[in-house]
Amino acid sequence: MAIQAIIFDAYGTLFDVYSIGRLAEKLFPGQGDALAALWRAKQIEYTHLRTLCSTYKPFWEVTQDALVFSCKKLGLDLNLDAQQALMAQYAKLAPFPECLSVLQQLRERGLRTAILSNGNSQMLDAVVKAAGMQALFSHVLSVDSVQKYKTAPEAYQIGTDMLGTGAKNILFVSSNGWDVCGATWFGYKTFWVNRAGAPMEELGVTPYGQGRSLVDLLAFVGHAREHS
Repeated sequence: MAIQAIIFDAYGTLFDVYSIGRLAEKLFPGQGDALAALWRAKQIEYTHLRTLCSTYKPFWEVTQDALVFSCKKLGLDLNLDAQQALMAQYAKLAPFPECLSVLQQLRERGLRTAILSNGNSQMLDAVVKAAGMQALFSHVLSVDSVQKYKTAPEAYQIGTDMLGTGAKNILFVSSNGWDVCGATWFGYKTFWVNRAGAPMEELGVTPYGQGRSLVDLLAFVGHAREHS
């Protein structure tokens, strides 16, 4: 396959959404990991529900709603200071340790790299800047422009429209199994960063490649280009 560009999901793929658990643990001792996990699950669930029912809200608001619900579910007293502190972490989520090096090497190989995320533009700009990644992407794209979350085809279409090439020439990289399925159905070549060693979703989809980190992506891309 001829890879002309690589599109990355942001949250969970480049930026560690569970790193927020460290602050959550300080605020709610003994509940940090549980809160981080439930918050992420509800965040994704709400994006799917809102897209299915055509009731879009920006990702920042969806994320906040998921936090409030999760604290109620876990019986945690979420005061305004704690809520603001946890939400602010989304502007400075820790990137996974291999990200900068891998992105730099991909750019050195002449590949265009972009982000396509559910996050709204302000959130993405902040987290990319905090990680020092501004120069590593030709585009940082948000589904906010179509007001539908992934896995809606309109969300994935943003990538092909902006990069000006067909989906079959773009490698879409995500750590989220459901996102890999949606991107594959849309027509992208896909690579699953299976950081948790999870089974693939039972949806009849096999990604073109997979690995445990973005380091594995480098080897996959090199092999693919040699045999294209």
